[in-house]
Amino acid sequence: MCLLLATFVIGTDDFVIAGVLPEIASELDVSEAAAGQLVTVFSVTYAIAAPPLAVATARWPRKPVIIGGLALFALANVVTALAPNYATLTLMRVLTALIAATITPAVFALAARASAPERVGQAIGIVAAGLTVSLFVGVPIGTLLGTSFGWRSTFIAVALFTTAVTLASLRLLPALPGAPEIGVRQQLRILSRPAVLLCVAGTILGASSGLMTYTYIAPLTQDLTGHKGAVLALFIAIIGISGALGTYIGGRLTDRWGADRALITTFTGLITATAALALIGTLTTNAPIWLIAIVLAFWGFAGWGFNPPMNTRALKLAQDAEAEAVALNTSGLYIGIAIAGA
Repeated sequence: MCLLLATFVIGTDDFVIAGVLPEIASELDVSEAAAGQLVTVFSVTYAIAAPPLAVATARWPRKPVIIGGLALFALANVVTALAPNYATLTLMRVLTALIAATITPAVFALAARASAPERVGQAIGIVAAGLTVSLFVGVPIGTLLGTSFGWRSTFIAVALFTTAVTLASLRLLPALPGAPEIGVRQQLRILSRPAVLLCVAGTILGASSGLMTYTYIAPLTQDLTGHKGAVLALFIAIIGISGALGTYIGGRLTDRWGADRALITTFTGLITATAALALIGTLTTNAPIWLIAIVLAFWGFAGWGFNPPMNTRALKLAQDAEAEAVALNTSGLYIGIAIAGA
C-alpha cells in the first residue's frame, strides 16, 4: 500500500497540471499551451534523468531511497506553491521530476523483489495503479481545490499528503538491500539489448497515444461537448477509474496469459479508442457527454493497461539490472507523455 501511495503522489503532482491549466495560465499571464508545457518539461526531465539516476542508486538500500526521496518531494511541492512566476514554476517542475525519477524505479524494483515470482505482474500492476488512482482521486480533488482556492493550494495539498506517505513508509516498508553489485559496463550491456529497447519503444508509443488527450482534456472536452467544471472533473475521474482497472487487470492478465499476449490485447484496445475519438472529433463538435465518457473510459483502460505487462517484460529481460530497466522503461513512458504534451 505504501508503494502504491508513493506512485499516487507522484502521479498527482505530475498530472494535476491538466486540471488547473486555466488558473495557472491566467495568474502567471501565459497561454494555456505554455502552461501545458509544464507537463512536458516534467516529462522530458524525468525521461532523461531516470536511467542515470537508477544506475547511480541501484546498489543503495531501497527503503532509504524511497523515504528520503518522498521527503524531498514534499518540500519541493511547498516551494512550487510559492513560485512567483512562470520561470520559477518551470524550474521547480524540473526539480520535482528529478526527485520522482529517483523514487519511481526504486518503488517498482522493491515491489517486484518483495512479491512471489508468479505474482510479479500483479504486484507491478498494483503499484502502477497508484498513477491511475491519482487520475480519478488526486487530480479531481486537486482540480476542485485549484478552481476554489487557486492552483497553489493544489501543490500544498500534494506536499501534505506526501508527508503522510513518507511517515507511513518509514514505519511499514521492509528493509531490503539494493541490487547485486555489477559493473556499469554490464548494466549498459543489459539495457542496450534490442529486446529491452523494444519495450521502451512500445512504451513511448503507448504513452504518447494514451496521454495526448489527457494533457489537454480541459479545453478538448469543452470544445467537443460545450461543458466544463463538474463535467471536466467527471471526465478526469472516468479516465482515472478505468485506468486503475486497466493497470490492475493488466497485471493479472500478465501473470495468467504472459506479457506478450497482454500487450497485444491492450495495444489493440488503445488503437481502437484512438480511432473512435478521432472519428467523433471529425463528425461533430457537439458530442453527447455519455459518448465521450465511454470513449475516454475505453481509452483510459487500454492506455494504462499496457504498463504492467511492459514493465514485467523489462524486469524479466534485465535480470540483475531490474531497477535500471524499469527506469529506462519509465523514461519511455515520460518521453511519450512529453510527445503528447508537445
